[in-house]
Amino acid sequence: MAKQDSDNESILSKTEVSGPSKDDVKRKRSSLDLSQASTLINERDSDHEEAPVKKNRKKKPHKINLDDLQDFNKVLKKRGIVYIARIPPRMGPVKVKTLLSDFGEVTRVYLVEEDKAASKRRKKAGGSHGKRYIEGWVEFANKKIAKQVGEELNNTPISNKKRDKHYGEIWNVKYLRKFMWSHLTEKVAYERRVREQKLRVEMMQAKRENAAYAKLVEAGEAFDHIQARRSKRDGKTDDIQPKRRFHQQAPIFEQDERKKGGAAKKAVLESLV
Repeated sequence: MAKQDSDNESILSKTEVSGPSKDDVKRKRSSLDLSQASTLINERDSDHEEAPVKKNRKKKPHKINLDDLQDFNKVLKKRGIVYIARIPPRMGPVKVKTLLSDFGEVTRVYLVEEDKAASKRRKKAGGSHGKRYIEGWVEFANKKIAKQVGEELNNTPISNKKRDKHYGEIWNVKYLRKFMWSHLTEKVAYERRVREQKLRVEMMQAKRENAAYAKLVEAGEAFDHIQARRSKRDGKTDDIQPKRRFHQQAPIFEQDERKKGGAAKKAVLESLV
């Protein structure tokens, strides 16, 4: 009996020391991971439910102050515009602004680009492949400075340095009296509308010509089909066109020979008689 009790105690002590098995530990860990994941998902859902939904607020229109508008109109009336009739090659808006800003504050610059057809012709002829401008307008902050620039800068050299790109070029400038920048924008918009109208008219004309040509082609095909049916009905398989006969007179030398032969015959007959 004593031996059995000692054996049972040793077995119990071994089981207590060895602890739980690996399968039990894995099950516990998996159960813990699932419980933690479920708690995290529940917390996230509760946060989403509790978070307030942001409403799309409509933006309020910006209110314009009449006093500020009147002040801006007064500033615009004080400005002056200068017209440049010719822009030299390799000169752009930035270069024009830097050159004319030496005389006063330049607010706006607008240069008209060269026509696409003219630029293609120039490039084919061996000209430069860069942009080129034809004419331009420059706005000064002070009207008096603009008038002074138009009077003093006209017909003067752009640069006196021989190594400069624009050496030998001359300013062709004129001050535009009672001319506003809004007039220029209206002019540009009107020219754009005219260009679009011309393109629209040309497209319509091309469509009409194509439609007329298509009708003629259809009519020709129908006529050929009718001729083929007639030839089959008449038993003519080949498309033989009827030959026209013209009455042709004999050549002059043949007529003379005939006359001579007739006179000889008459002489022989007379001699026999």
